[in-house]
Amino acid sequence: MTENNKTAAEAVKLDNVSFYFGSRLVLENINLTIKKGTFLGLVGPNGSGKSTLVKIILNLLKPADGKVMLFDEKIAHFNQWDKIGYVSQKANSFNTGFPVTVYEVVSMGLFGKIGMFRFLKRKDKQKVLEALELTGMLDYKNRNIGELSGGQQQRVFISRALVSEPELLILDEPTVGIDTSSVQQFYQLLSRLNMERNITLIMVTHDVGVMTSYVTDVACLNKSLHFHGTPDAFNDSDLSALYGHEVQVISHDHGSEHGGDI
Repeated sequence: MTENNKTAAEAVKLDNVSFYFGSRLVLENINLTIKKGTFLGLVGPNGSGKSTLVKIILNLLKPADGKVMLFDEKIAHFNQWDKIGYVSQKANSFNTGFPVTVYEVVSMGLFGKIGMFRFLKRKDKQKVLEALELTGMLDYKNRNIGELSGGQQQRVFISRALVSEPELLILDEPTVGIDTSSVQQFYQLLSRLNMERNITLIMVTHDVGVMTSYVTDVACLNKSLHFHGTPDAFNDSDLSALYGHEVQVISHDHGSEHGGDI
C-alpha cells in the first residue's frame, strides 16, 4: 500500500470522463470527486448513464476519455478491490430460489479473499456473523434466502458486501423490490453504516424525495453532470432541468437523526 492510499481523502475522482456505446455518447466530460465518508445519492432519468458511471468506477467499463482515480491511485494500477463492495439490483443479480442459507450467501463475500469453496476459518466465520449483526439479520442466518422478504434479502446482500470490510460501498437501485414500509428502515441502515462505520456510499436511486433526507451529497446525471452538492442546495429547479419537465422534490420528516429499528 502506498503512503497516498493510507491517507487518501478521496474515495473516487473522475476527471473529464466520457464514454461511448458504439457511436452514441453516453457520458460527457464528467468531473466528480467523492470524498471519503460521503453518502452520495446519484439520480437521473432512465438512460442517463448512471449504471454506466458505476461500471466505470468498478473498472467493468473503460472510459473513452478522461481519468479515474480510486483512493488516490489510478484505476489501471488499483488492486485493492476488497476496499470496494457492490450491491446490484437484487432481482437481476441473484436467484432467490436457489437452496442456500443467509449465512452461506454472506460467506460468498469472502471468496475474493480466501478463494472459492475454501473452508472458512474461525475469524472468517466471525466476520460473517458481524456483517449479519450490522444489518440486523443475525437471527435469520440459518433461513433460506428465498424465504425472506425483499427488504430482508437486500440487507443480506449488503451483509455480503460488508463482510470483506470495504471502505466504499456502491448500491445500484437498492430499494427495487422492497415494500414501501421497509424503505425508510433500509435508508436508516445505510445512514448508520455511513455515520458510524465511516463507509463511503454511492447509491443510484430514483427515490429522490426520501433519499435527500439521508444522503450527504446529491449528484444529478443526464449524460453530463448537471448538479453536485448538498441536499440543502438541491431544489426542484435542478431536478426539473435534469428531467426536462416539472418535478417536485418532497422531503420526508423522519423524526430523530435517522433513528429507528432495523
